Amino acid sequence: MPLLEFDIIKQYFSKITTQKNVTDIHLGIGDDAAIVSVPGNEQLVVCTDTLNAGIHFPENTSAFDIGYKALAVNLSDLAAMGASPKWFTLNLSLPEANAHWLAEFSGGLQQLAANYQLELIGGDTTRGPLSISITLAGHIANSQGLLRSTAKVGDKVYMSGCTGEAAYGLACLMGGEKPSENQSYFISRLNQPSARVDLGLRLMGIATSCIDISDGLLADITHIADASDCGIKLDLNAIPLPRIDDVDTARRYALTGGDDYELVFTVPVSRQITLDKIAEQLDIPITCIGEVVTEKGVKLFDNNTLVNLPVAGYEHFSA
Repeated sequence: MPLLEFDIIKQYFSKITTQKNVTDIHLGIGDDAAIVSVPGNEQLVVCTDTLNAGIHFPENTSAFDIGYKALAVNLSDLAAMGASPKWFTLNLSLPEANAHWLAEFSGGLQQLAANYQLELIGGDTTRGPLSISITLAGHIANSQGLLRSTAKVGDKVYMSGCTGEAAYGLACLMGGEKPSENQSYFISRLNQPSARVDLGLRLMGIATSCIDISDGLLADITHIADASDCGIKLDLNAIPLPRIDDVDTARRYALTGGDDYELVFTVPVSRQITLDKIAEQLDIPITCIGEVVTEKGVKLFDNNTLVNLPVAGYEHFSA
């Protein structure tokens, strides 16, 4: 007997909504809409992302990894805002109701949701090409969110972790050969990215601006420069590189590769010591890669020599 829409919801997704000891959810899955409350001294923060088969993940990606990543990319958006994630909705389009696939997919979703005590409060399930849309909501203290538009001239530019690893992982997958142990690490970075939620929360009151790196370091840091109406000077030799033997290849991936979901942010010099303590406490590598300057645009320097920027980042509607 085929699985029907409400069978799918009950069997595979209702377990992601415990509603145990949850006081902010007044109505979750089961009605036409959810009802939640936000503390009076805080504001609601909402983000959404869609993942389509063959665009955001290879067709043969495991269902577990698809579920995991679909939630992780949204968590990264809230991390970049300094928000505490609380609830999410799931819109799932499936070519068929495959029980094994659904079990694996909901397992990946549930694992990450449990890590952050997130509640699934609604959504929609339809038949069609494989596509996953998640809307994630959380909250921040009133007027305290991290923005792209508030970098200040003189700030230092920092980034967490390393970029280019996920993009190289995709290249390894597309190579068609069995991945080596080293390549498997890069593939895991593609399929199960680490959202820097804890770092985003700790950057409140420390960073002046922030963005997550989804389309590539250069592409996303340009958004900060444009939104803040300033320039950013990057030090080519300070940018962390993925462990790829060829340095030029590693640099290309680090500068333009997307899907890492690290954070890049600006911090006044006066708060550097505090930032160092945060990095140590969270055990997250944080690297100073440049500074905010008056002259508009993003410029890349090798010592004191200006370097031509490579084509920056992923663009859905480019030729």
